[in-house]
Amino acid sequence: MKIASWNVNSIKARGDHVLRYLRESESDILMVQELKGLEFPKESIEAAGYHSHIVAQKAYNGVAIMSKTPFDVVQEALEGDASDEQARYLEIKIDDVHYINIYLPNGNPAPGTKYEYKLGWMKRLKHRVSALVESHTPFIIGGDFNVIPEGKDCHDPKTWKDDALFHIQTRKAFRSLLNLGLTDAFRVFNTGDKNYTFWDYQAGAWQKNNGIRIDHFLLSPLMADKLENCVINKEPRGWDKPSDHTPIELTLKLTP
Repeated sequence: MKIASWNVNSIKARGDHVLRYLRESESDILMVQELKGLEFPKESIEAAGYHSHIVAQKAYNGVAIMSKTPFDVVQEALEGDASDEQARYLEIKIDDVHYINIYLPNGNPAPGTKYEYKLGWMKRLKHRVSALVESHTPFIIGGDFNVIPEGKDCHDPKTWKDDALFHIQTRKAFRSLLNLGLTDAFRVFNTGDKNYTFWDYQAGAWQKNNGIRIDHFLLSPLMADKLENCVINKEPRGWDKPSDHTPIELTLKLTP
């Protein structure tokens, strides 16, 4: 079974890219983030053979899941703050497995209210993950975490040291998720540096490979045993008018 995650940086601008990727990658499930609006090419995606569900808001944020297999929606928002209206969380279920798509807050500038929101969101995510682990629920979390886990996950740690994505409190919060027993799928197969999922549009970052790894798949203990591979697919970053992110792809020993 192949599962992919991709921050598309506007579904309106890159709907054709998504359809091309579904066709070429033949993913069983695709999680996308940063829809940036309420529009969604549902009919075209259905014609391509995928069921879909979105959680969206006007102009900002937004997440969606596309799946060849029908699914049940478990949650459309991250529990713990009824006042939070940002579209950043979608949890579905296929058979007994939960698939969670997140667009974790950026948090800049740090310190500040946006950074406090980021840390609070991560605390709420940990609470949800803890409940799933304690109930022995198999699950996968994919998405744009806006977290650079280690120095080797960015081209120049010095330039990122005060950024919300690499701030020590951010990395501690991410590590606390892993300490619940989760597995960073990409790091199982790739232990070196210069493996990135995001390259800024400015200063020739893509051409120079000045990137950061902020898109991740985290697997519960039960799902980690089924892990076959996890790779970063750089090809879509080189397409015409691309997203500044590229897909990360997970392969599991599951029958979709």
